[in-house]
Amino acid sequence: MSGIAPTPTTTNTFTTNTFTTRKVANKKSESLASPILKWAGGKTQLLPVIQKYLPIKLHTNNIRNYVEPFIGGGAVFFYLANTFKFQNAYLFDVNPELVNVYNSVKYGVSEVISDLRSLEARYLSIVPEKRVELFYQVRDSYNQDSHKELDEIRHQGIIPKRAAVTIFLNKTCFNGLFRVNKSGYFNVPHGLYKNPVILNQPRLLAAAEALTKASVRVADFSECLEVADDETFIYYDPPYRPLSKTSSFTSYTSLTFDDDEQRRLFEVFKKMDGKGVFQLLSNSDPTNYEKDTFFDDLYQEFSIIRVSAKRMINSNGSMRGDLSELLIKNY
Repeated sequence: MSGIAPTPTTTNTFTTNTFTTRKVANKKSESLASPILKWAGGKTQLLPVIQKYLPIKLHTNNIRNYVEPFIGGGAVFFYLANTFKFQNAYLFDVNPELVNVYNSVKYGVSEVISDLRSLEARYLSIVPEKRVELFYQVRDSYNQDSHKELDEIRHQGIIPKRAAVTIFLNKTCFNGLFRVNKSGYFNVPHGLYKNPVILNQPRLLAAAEALTKASVRVADFSECLEVADDETFIYYDPPYRPLSKTSSFTSYTSLTFDDDEQRRLFEVFKKMDGKGVFQLLSNSDPTNYEKDTFFDDLYQEFSIIRVSAKRMINSNGSMRGDLSELLIKNY
């Protein structure tokens, strides 16, 4: 991997970024920001439903701050950036690879595009059997460099070349998953795609524009307490609680997000409610398959809405398709 390129922000303090008003109807669709990664649990499919439950103050431009403590694929952020006006946006995630992608696109999109173009040309120019070999060579190199480079990323560095490799692996691995083992190594196998779109330059450029208006950093969700007030809207999209003992994919990092973490998230939600913060949270509905009222009990004092959503990623094909999911709000 290449060396570290420092970002303009070298400390862990947030910078203020101002959203400009956009008239979405007058913009070409390809110029609107949208997710640049395929992400397990991504909210693109659920956006039409989420839109219905956004706070009215967003529509009247009376929300000053937007906070997303689990940025993931960023579908909700990109939609809001295209549509509404904020003064500040703060995006967190504990996954440093993800934060590096966003900050590298924000500060070094030209280098990301150049490196990704080279990887795409190399990959698509060879026969399928050789593509498999190349994928594992790239993955091995990525893992070999991970600990040293991730430490730099956590200290506010950016590595555009590594961001390009992350995107390459995301576009060529099985099901577009991002999953690591307990040692923190990316372990998703190769995907069998005939002609994957690895470089989508217009989408990267649109994302770079949207990200100039946001501060992105490696942080625990509890750090949203630092930046939220009664003019803030927070959307939480944590790793979903497994619907069964066999559907336990929560390994976006080497850390786990178990029921104790869900309860800790609830405590943050409750504290934010006391500060008058507008909050919306997504999660799985454990009542899909059994009488499990975990979230109904935990968030009983708030509004719990069951909505229909598609599960696209599951090792058990019978568990893909329409399921109930939860939206929880305090307004």
